[in-house]
Amino acid sequence: MNPLSPKKLLLTKWTAVKPIAKQKHFLVSKVILPDQPNEKIEFVEIEAVYSQKTTVISWRDLTNSELWIQGWK
Repeated sequence: MNPLSPKKLLLTKWTAVKPIAKQKHFLVSKVILPDQPNEKIEFVEIEAVYSQKTTVISWRDLTNSELWIQGWK
């Protein structure tokens, strides 16, 4: 997998290896910026494509191939 940059995650597509609340396909809908500009980005908001429900996760979780696959599979 290519290295991920949190600044380039907006609107990327992801597939959950194990469905989350019967949802499998997600889109990064928001990159949550830290309060202090000198701090690093830690979280992103993902949105389920079918139900439009959102969840905040650590962007580093997306690098775990046991949890997420980049793109919609």
